[in-house]
Amino acid sequence: MKDLLQQEQWRVIDESILAKHLPAFHSFGMDDTLCASVGSGKMPATARAWVHNNSIVLGIQDTRLPFLEEGIDFLKSQGYRVIVRNSGGLAVVLDEGVLNISLIFPENEKGIDINRGYDAMWLLIKEMFSDFNKEIEAKEIVGSYCPGSYDLSINDKKFAGISQRRLRNGVAVQIYLCVNGSGSGRAEIIEQFYSISKKDEETKFQYPAIDPSVMASLSELLQEELTISDVMFRFLNALKNRCDHLFAGVLTEEEQPLFEAYYTRVAERNEKVIGSKK
Repeated sequence: MKDLLQQEQWRVIDESILAKHLPAFHSFGMDDTLCASVGSGKMPATARAWVHNNSIVLGIQDTRLPFLEEGIDFLKSQGYRVIVRNSGGLAVVLDEGVLNISLIFPENEKGIDINRGYDAMWLLIKEMFSDFNKEIEAKEIVGSYCPGSYDLSINDKKFAGISQRRLRNGVAVQIYLCVNGSGSGRAEIIEQFYSISKKDEETKFQYPAIDPSVMASLSELLQEELTISDVMFRFLNALKNRCDHLFAGVLTEEEQPLFEAYYTRVAERNEKVIGSKK
């Protein structure tokens, strides 16, 4: 089976600095746009890197919390913007120490099995940090925020989570990497959010009981102070080894109106969900 990371060309859109002051739904609009353009075959496989300032991204299930309004007020009081994403999962923290990477693949006739997408990202991360000789495992870390079967961890401490978004023959595999700062500190914010938003109410959906001690940043786990630019360098190097041509790109003229439409859709949806909780 063809290695998904192995592409003739990889276009890289680096927003690790540019997107910091943009709202996080910029990124969801971008990934939907790239799914559509890469899925149509008009653009090659595209990798996008992005960082957002203090933002909490909620999942759809989080919007059903009984005291969500109080939870959102708490997050805002801590200096976070709050948005709801359009792919699966639960609440995650984005800040200047968290690098997000999206890999957007075209789905051919056979389609891309969901685990293949996850495995491709896991493999990329293992290659990026192979010089540390630490085993990076993919398994659910119970007690982490947004737990899933492809949580990435070292010594049972989670530093990354992977999600997927499928749209118009394109597949976006997205990861957040806690590069530096306190992994447990981020988890404490989410722990408090759930405590305030759920209280002792019984809910149909089981929200995670967060244990901040099971989360850490890569800098903490590798005992080396990593910066976003260090990790970007590792990311580009690993990708360069997987293609004939790696090039920096931006949205094309054809993609721009698509982006405006997807961005508006995400922003309006957020206004509907979050706006109604103000």
